Amino acid sequence: MTLDPVATLMLDEAGDLGARVLVLDEPSLANHLRSAGHDVVAVCDDLLEERRLDGDPARLDEQALAGVEVVLLRLPKSLGMLEDYAQRIAAWGGPQVRVVAGGREKHLTRGMNDVLASSFADVHASRGRQKSRVLHAAGARPGPRTWPRTTRVDWLALTVVSHGGVFASGRLDAGTRLLISALGQARTGRAVDLGCGTGLVASWLARRGDQVLAVDTSLAACASARDTAAANGLTVAVQRADSLTGVAARSVDLVACNPPFHVGTTKDSTPGFDLLRTAVPALAPGGELWTVFNSHLPYLPFLRAEVGDTTVAARDPHYIVTRSVRS
Repeated sequence: MTLDPVATLMLDEAGDLGARVLVLDEPSLANHLRSAGHDVVAVCDDLLEERRLDGDPARLDEQALAGVEVVLLRLPKSLGMLEDYAQRIAAWGGPQVRVVAGGREKHLTRGMNDVLASSFADVHASRGRQKSRVLHAAGARPGPRTWPRTTRVDWLALTVVSHGGVFASGRLDAGTRLLISALGQARTGRAVDLGCGTGLVASWLARRGDQVLAVDTSLAACASARDTAAANGLTVAVQRADSLTGVAARSVDLVACNPPFHVGTTKDSTPGFDLLRTAVPALAPGGELWTVFNSHLPYLPFLRAEVGDTTVAARDPHYIVTRSVRS
């Protein structure tokens, strides 16, 4: 099994892995170590990465960290997610636990060192190799966990609960604000918040009376959506999924979506196209797909070709909100 330069450097820098190793957000490395006979606990926030695991996935809790001496971690782009991971590892991993966290040099920031240093006494970087680098952290300093975080969004009169790493953590981003401001015109009934993030849109729809399903591939996002609904006394069903292929055909009146345009740290609209394409069969006749996206992205012709009649419902200098109606 071929590992990429980041995973190879992490393994080389880790040294003795001990009796049990935890691998975070790095399925190829987890599979490699399992095939070599190691006792591996593997955790992936993203469902698509989790599906690449050869063995059963775990969750990042006390049980997962029991007996673990080394944690091999693919550095996330979100400092919030890194902080959440570091706090859990320091609290549950014991004084012996070491973290070996790797990433591409162009994506590493000084803030990553600072985040790790808030939970570990010794943090230092390896030498670079093949444009990759590793951060070592040891000497756990357990402290209070600061995730999830609760924020009041006054404009919506809603409370948002954000877990580490979720998009627009603790705030109302401009795209979502524009989408919600336009959704007052939308059809009511059975609704889906597709790619739900913190669950603000899902909770807003539930409060106005829709029967809502929130869908996301991220464990952190699904937890945020559940907690946001609970914090506001609302009922929202939450499903960890990468599409609406499991939703009955012609059963949904409204889908709201802020489609992704990144794969990790790489800009790529393909996942957004794929996600929206799966929403079409789920829409009932006359059902509406409401989408918000950066104005420079090519979603408008895609929606007209794949869904049907599509109009611009709102726009500002940066974002466009569209309403597509299934015929």
